[in-house]
Amino acid sequence: MASRFTELAIDCADPRRLARFWCSVLDYEVHDEDDGIVTIGPPTAPEGDSGPVPPALTFAHVPEGKTVKNRLHIDVNPTDREQDAEVRRLLDLGARHVDVGQGDESWVVLVDPEGNEFCVLASRRP
Repeated sequence: MASRFTELAIDCADPRRLARFWCSVLDYEVHDEDDGIVTIGPPTAPEGDSGPVPPALTFAHVPEGKTVKNRLHIDVNPTDREQDAEVRRLLDLGARHVDVGQGDESWVVLVDPEGNEFCVLASRRP
């Protein structure tokens, strides 16, 4: 028996704000909100859909701020538009460009409203 990746926990200053941002990025919805912790995930799967379930994201309030580059980050893949259009959409949602020393690569590195790095990949996947 093996473990399954079901949830990614993200420490932050404002769980509600960060959850709203990532709900817009991933087309997720809030599943639970309680005492400084907000959990988001994909909308409920249609009846009979037995495909893989993407992991939930849990945002937990912590008093300290982010101080260094993330050791773990999220990669996103545009599903219905090209990379440049998706990057523009994410910038409009509150993301910002960041240089983490990536050089000239096919992905674009952005940060969310609290400075957590994530990558927008070039290829589209359904």
